[in-house]
Amino acid sequence: MRVRVTARVKAVTPNPQPILSFLKAYRDWTQYVVDQIWGLDHIPSMKELHRRFYKLLRKQGFRAHHCHKIERRAREVVKATKKNNGSKPVLRKLTARLDYQDYKLDVNSKTLRIAVLNNEWIELKLQWYSYLDKYFNGEWKLKEILVSYRVDNIWVYFTFEKEVVFKQPRTIMGIDINFDNITYTIIDLRGNLVTMGAIPFNGLKRALAYKVIVEKIQRKYSRRWRYVKGIREAIRKHSRRARNILLDSCHFISRKVAEIAKEYNAMIVLEDLNKLRERVNGTKKFNKKLSLWTYHRIQSYIHYKALIEGLPITYVSPRNTSKTSPLGGELKFINYKWIILPNGHVVTRDIVASWNLALRGLKLLTRDVGSCGFMDSLNAPDQMQTQEGMREKPVQVSKILIVTKR
Repeated sequence: MRVRVTARVKAVTPNPQPILSFLKAYRDWTQYVVDQIWGLDHIPSMKELHRRFYKLLRKQGFRAHHCHKIERRAREVVKATKKNNGSKPVLRKLTARLDYQDYKLDVNSKTLRIAVLNNEWIELKLQWYSYLDKYFNGEWKLKEILVSYRVDNIWVYFTFEKEVVFKQPRTIMGIDINFDNITYTIIDLRGNLVTMGAIPFNGLKRALAYKVIVEKIQRKYSRRWRYVKGIREAIRKHSRRARNILLDSCHFISRKVAEIAKEYNAMIVLEDLNKLRERVNGTKKFNKKLSLWTYHRIQSYIHYKALIEGLPITYVSPRNTSKTSPLGGELKFINYKWIILPNGHVVTRDIVASWNLALRGLKLLTRDVGSCGFMDSLNAPDQMQTQEGMREKPVQVSKILIVTKR
C-alpha cells in the first residue's frame, strides 16, 4: 500500500509579486474552466478538457504541466460540487499545484525554485523544520507540491509518498476513545489478556474553557460582535487557541497509541463512530463537549500513524461494548464508571469497552482470514473514505506543524 504525507513549510522571497501574479492567474483560469464546463450535462474527461483548453492556457503563459493541473483541478471541483448538489463554485483561495517538472528543491540550501508564468523561475527561501529531514532519508519519495498565499504569507505543502508493507500482528489492541482519556486493552491471538492502560489528556477541558469565553463575549455584545473588528478578533483569538489545543491533543494521543501498538506489534481496533452526533441526545453540557470532541480527527491521526508504521487497523461496531462481559457471565455495575467482572475484579467501563473491542477485532481477523492468516487491507468507515481512498490508491494523510502546548 502507498502512503502519502503532506508537510507545510513557510516560504519567503524578496519580491513576491511574480508568484502572486501567477497564483491569481492560476485561480482565475481555473475558475474560467469551471464556468465553461459547469453547464454541460456530463463531467468531461481529461482528454476532452485538454483538447478544449490546452492551447488557450498555453497562450496565457502557463507551462504544459500547469495546464494539466488547471484542467484536473477544475474537473475535480465541478465533479465534487455536482455530486453534493451544490451551486456553481466560486474559487477564492490563491493556490497552485505543481508537478516535479515545475519545481526544483535544494535540501542543502533550503531553497525552492518554482516555474511561474512565461517560464520565469522564482526562488523561495524555506523556513525549515528539523523533523522534515526524516522524509529525505531515502524511504520517502517527493511528489507534487502545493503553493498557497494566505494572510500575507507564502506556504508550500510538500507531498511525500512511500510503499508500506503491513506487519503480521502478534497482538490485538482495542481502543476506547473518551472525553478525557484513551483506554486500551491488548490481547494475544488466542484471546488472552496481555496488558491494559489509559492515556489521560485534558485538551477537551481546556478547549471548552475557551469556548465558554467566546460565548460570554457573544452574549455581552449580542448585537455588535459581528460588526466590530476588535470583538471579532478577540473571538477569533480564543477560537484559534481552542483549535490548536485540540490539534495538539490529537497528535499527542495518536503518537502514544502508535508507540504502544508498535511495541506490541498489534493490530489496532477502533470504534466505528460514524454519525455519532446524530445518534446522541444528551444533556446541554454533554452536547457542548460532544460538539468540540474531535473523535474523528483522533481516529484519523491514529490511522495514518499506524499505516506509516505498517500496523494494520480495523473498525468494529461499539454497540454494547461497555455492557458485555469480556469473560462471559454477567457484569455487576457499581455506578456509571465502575464495574465488577465475573471473576471479582473491579474495573472501569472504559476497560471493559476496549477489551470487547479487541475481542471483536480478533473475531473479525480470524473469521476473514483464519486463525493463522493475515489481513492485507482493512477499510475505514464511510466518513474516512474520502481521506484515505480505496484499495490500490495512495492513502493521503496530513501533517500539522503549528501546535500549542498541551
